[in-house]
Amino acid sequence: MRTALGRARLPRYTSYPPANRFDAGIGPETVAAWLEELPADGPVSLYVHVPFCRRVCFFCACRTQVARGDAPLDAWLAHIAREIALVRARLPGRLPVRRLSLGGGTPTILSPEALDRLGELLCGAFDIGADAEISVEIDPGACDAARIDALARMGVRRATIGMPDLDPRVQRTTGRTQSLEVTRETVAELRARGIDRIGFELLYGLPHQTAAGLGATLEAALAEAPDRIALPGYAHVPWISRRQRMIPEDTLPGPEARMALAEGAAARLHEAGYVQVGIDHFARPDDALARAAAAGTLGRSFQGYEPEPAATLIGFGPSAVSRLPQGFAQNAGGTGAWQSEISSGRLATRSGWRLSARDAAIGRAIERIMCDGTVDLSWYPQAPATELLLRARTAMIELPGLGRVEGNRITIDTMTGARLLASRLDPDFAPERDNFSLAC
Repeated sequence: MRTALGRARLPRYTSYPPANRFDAGIGPETVAAWLEELPADGPVSLYVHVPFCRRVCFFCACRTQVARGDAPLDAWLAHIAREIALVRARLPGRLPVRRLSLGGGTPTILSPEALDRLGELLCGAFDIGADAEISVEIDPGACDAARIDALARMGVRRATIGMPDLDPRVQRTTGRTQSLEVTRETVAELRARGIDRIGFELLYGLPHQTAAGLGATLEAALAEAPDRIALPGYAHVPWISRRQRMIPEDTLPGPEARMALAEGAAARLHEAGYVQVGIDHFARPDDALARAAAAGTLGRSFQGYEPEPAATLIGFGPSAVSRLPQGFAQNAGGTGAWQSEISSGRLATRSGWRLSARDAAIGRAIERIMCDGTVDLSWYPQAPATELLLRARTAMIELPGLGRVEGNRITIDTMTGARLLASRLDPDFAPERDNFSLAC
């Protein structure tokens, strides 16, 4: 099983269907109608995509671009203001916000004044109460005290700090130079301003990465006593992300080495008292993610794992994905195309997917496998439940050790097999098309 799983290239399943299958027939008019149908008192999550960085990290496959000056950032903020207004005009009121996430790219590339303005725009359009969780992704190399002050004024209480690997050779090959000293200083500045829910994101499977190097990076992260540590595998998809062509493929660890890196890091995290959440997250037992995993309420969205996620996610910015009760919608990916749509007075939707009852059932089953490693189909409609059980039984026969089917319950033996089983539950999975589904 280790070889089969280690070699598998599979969708990330932040949604079903994955974003690469979204239909161009879902456009601004459709999404405008969906927004109008939202309940006035239904909580929502918000995501703002800041598609800019000061440098290029070769391992990144997200929709980002380098901004040497501030002119592109000023234009982005002006268009975000228009997009927020366009969305607000379609909503039944100032909807209550459960979560607000700033991602990218590098959100802290924005000036303190721009961050203040962004907060004002969002608070003007939505009801963001004191109980809303506001989080941000941070590159310590692009963050200073004034920006952290602005984040605190916005109400940010959770920060995820990218620290892929501290090994100098890995950093040179990936274009991501980052000192431990700067990282520690950033954590201290965040905590001093009350942004004390700290997470780290590391990567395994990077070029030239060794167990010793990843171990040292992990120890540096643990020394900061974070609430969470995310440890996803590096996805080498140069046919999707051209910047990854800068990474020589012969420097990447093979399937067995990748699996050993992941297993070694997971063992150390368990030893340090963290519990595994889903396939690649670890959290302290008292963290909201760990509590949600234990209670069976953990969710998975385009922002990763979430405790009790809202049914509605509204995304702003280029390539941002929205998840509405009726289906999914994704904005134009390029910044210029997104700005053009917004300037025309229309929502920037370029593609999406209208969910059928069958789609929703398959999506729920895949989400439970990705979150819990098990799903009980007793309460599912008969037709999709029968289909899912048949697909699962076939997968268990073809891949001994993957898991088991007992009555109406499907269970995998380890979370390592979650993506593999999810791909078998996906009736339209095609290896030549669905190597990875990237939405950011």
